[in-house]
Amino acid sequence: MTKTLTNQQKKDWAKLLYLQQGLTQQEIAEKVGVSRITVGRWIAQEGWEMLRAAVTSTREEQVRNLYMQIAQINRAVSESETRYATPAQADTINKLSAAIAKMEGDFGIADIIGVSKKFLTWQRERDPEKAVEISAYFDEFIKSQLK
Repeated sequence: MTKTLTNQQKKDWAKLLYLQQGLTQQEIAEKVGVSRITVGRWIAQEGWEMLRAAVTSTREEQVRNLYMQIAQINRAVSESETRYATPAQADTINKLSAAIAKMEGDFGIADIIGVSKKFLTWQRERDPEKAVEISAYFDEFIKSQLK
């Protein structure tokens, strides 16, 4: 099958494997039919590391971390002698709450990537070559959202 794929399709397939399955460069190279050096070059040139980080840091995880920070501040306030937040603590709670409100209302890049990942996994089971083709559109869309 890899002999019938274009270089762009191989690159797109390699990207899917890198982002979704966490395979090594060598494993990806073997599956796609290119050298490990080629896979490494694609990763570096296309910024796949940043995309992988975005995928693993979901909006839900970020919101949960913000809530945990607020809980820690509230715990510190309740254990203090005055049981009132200092101006710095109150300011931090306000900023964290604003960040949570914004994140809960917006769709971030991680959300877009998450949906595209699930869809491409579903599509790959039906038509792997079409999944590779569609991944190019998702990639273009994601890049447009980063601007």
